[in-house]
Amino acid sequence: MLASLDIVIVNWNSGSQLRACLNSIRASARDGFTLSRVVIVDNASADDSANELLYPELPLRVIYSSINLGFAAACNRGAHGTCAEYLLFLNPDTILESQSLRAAISFMETPNNSRIGVCGIQLLDERGQVVRSCSRFPEPGHFYAHVFGLNRLFPSRFRNNFMNDWDHGATTRVDVVTGAFLLVRRSIFQSVGGFDERFFVYLEDVDFLQAAHRAGWECHYLVDAHAYHKGGGCSENAKAERIFYSLRSRILYSYKHFSRAAATGILASTLIIEPFTRLAFAAMQASASATRETLEAYRMLWRGLPALRRAEVTNSQQKPAAPQPLHSDSVN
Repeated sequence: MLASLDIVIVNWNSGSQLRACLNSIRASARDGFTLSRVVIVDNASADDSANELLYPELPLRVIYSSINLGFAAACNRGAHGTCAEYLLFLNPDTILESQSLRAAISFMETPNNSRIGVCGIQLLDERGQVVRSCSRFPEPGHFYAHVFGLNRLFPSRFRNNFMNDWDHGATTRVDVVTGAFLLVRRSIFQSVGGFDERFFVYLEDVDFLQAAHRAGWECHYLVDAHAYHKGGGCSENAKAERIFYSLRSRILYSYKHFSRAAATGILASTLIIEPFTRLAFAAMQASASATRETLEAYRMLWRGLPALRRAEVTNSQQKPAAPQPLHSDSVN
């Protein structure tokens, strides 16, 4: 029996990128597996990018949310009710090559790879260059290097968790593959409770891969399959919000995976020291926009502290509640 696949795409004002992504799925080779569903979860887009998607060749379903659920929650809704053996979480700013899906599924289906729970593929930029997209699980030192700007001032001494020191030229086991193309065995996704919805966006994929790793599953990076990834995507025009959510997710991740002392130190330094570090770099670059974005991001972070506390910041591996179905339309 052929393996089955569901693709989940979270859309938020992605414009023409979503259609380019769907066109690449339509053109991709599908022998060797069954494409059961392509689910688009539209996070209250204002650009009509998820409307009138006419792809009769695809088993397409669109879920419309009246609010922006965030990436983690939207992925969970898209995966809700799946019966497929594999789930692919795919960014709308990604364009698959003809063999992307077939090669990744074939890799996972190889008997010797039965302990591999998650697979990512080689991503290329607009020049066809390999994007160094894998990373290590973050440690407190990685976050402190960001806080003090040490990774920017002394990159050879204070490396961050991103594997920029590796050319991404070989298939290998890694801690983290990017969420732009995240192929997961459905049984694993369900057993760890999906994505933790306390993460609105950023680090939800790393948090999920931590849970899979602790459950004994491996994550691999595959060079035999490729896709174009624009990067930045629909968050390009929301830079202050992007900074805010990255800082918020850092704090959530720290309290969930580090000791309370380490997490509290990261919280304090993020709130008190990092604003001045970021403003100093903005001044060095003579960037008024970076200054405005930093100030706005930290205004949002300070205002959001009560909600951050209510997000149940603990060291426990609490699983999110089972997602409830939303209003949806099937597009044939």
